[in-house]
Amino acid sequence: MLSIGVCTDLAAWDEQVVAFGGNPLQLAGWGELKAAHGWRALRLEVRDDAAGTPVVALAQVLVRPLPGMFRALCHVPRGPVMAPGTSIADRSAVCDAIAVYARAQVGGVGITFEPDWPAADPLTITGAVPSPNPIFMAETLILDLALDDDTLLAQMAKKTRYEVRKSQRSEWDITPVTTEADLADVLTLYRTTSERAGFGIHSDGYYRDVHTLLGQHSLLLLARMDGEPVAFLWIVESGTTGIDLYGGSNDAGRKALANYALKWSAIKYLRERGVTRYDLNGLLGDDVSAFKRGFANHTDTLVGSIDVPFSMWYSAWNKALPAAKKVVRRLRG
Repeated sequence: MLSIGVCTDLAAWDEQVVAFGGNPLQLAGWGELKAAHGWRALRLEVRDDAAGTPVVALAQVLVRPLPGMFRALCHVPRGPVMAPGTSIADRSAVCDAIAVYARAQVGGVGITFEPDWPAADPLTITGAVPSPNPIFMAETLILDLALDDDTLLAQMAKKTRYEVRKSQRSEWDITPVTTEADLADVLTLYRTTSERAGFGIHSDGYYRDVHTLLGQHSLLLLARMDGEPVAFLWIVESGTTGIDLYGGSNDAGRKALANYALKWSAIKYLRERGVTRYDLNGLLGDDVSAFKRGFANHTDTLVGSIDVPFSMWYSAWNKALPAAKKVVRRLRG
């Protein structure tokens, strides 16, 4: 029988996530970031009582307060995290236990699981339905950084391989961001990118919190050309897994194809940190996804977004959410 306890020791939580090979979005810093911006983080340890109460899984559950009868929504970003040695079959029971706990302790419209597990692995969660409003994309591209450079290059598209090699002959200055001035340059580049591409971004304070709260797990690279900042790439990692969060460039960076040099530098830096699994974080049909696809001759499909409804208001909330997002985008211009 599985039981659930709450972990309040953030350092101990992160140690477990890293030891279990968990995704960086299950790190305490990600939960603290969300807690500083309208959410609440519950860090759950799932134990097997029959086996002497060892922790068999972890789940950082983010809770979003909702208006009126909707009450709340629970989200498990790229989790749960299973302990080494647990079987694929155990995953369903763990998700069931987490859903039961969240229903009893939080309530609201339901819980969304978005595990970092292959879609081919069987997963059956009691009462589950495919989520109509996924937060993360199921189709992505995950690079195996245990491979050597020649093998990684061989798996790239011809154009990508050419641009990566060309970028190594250029006078790029790519370094991790360590100062407030560098971070300010990154935020300026991101605003420039969002205005050009027409997508919304958070306030500067949100990204400053990412930088602070993810701490040593944050890898923020800034590319300069002739001393001027032209592009950046922001990654978070948790031991063996890294995932892209944000990236951007100005016109000079785009013209010089800075993103190729940044991506190859990121691979080098992540390897130095012990990362072997680098998730480029989602594929759509846009230009950014076309750029990502050039870095490998395969794609990866994860389980996807799975909802477990808790109340009669679940369907109403999911119908209201797209309309609410449109209003917000309109207000942002």
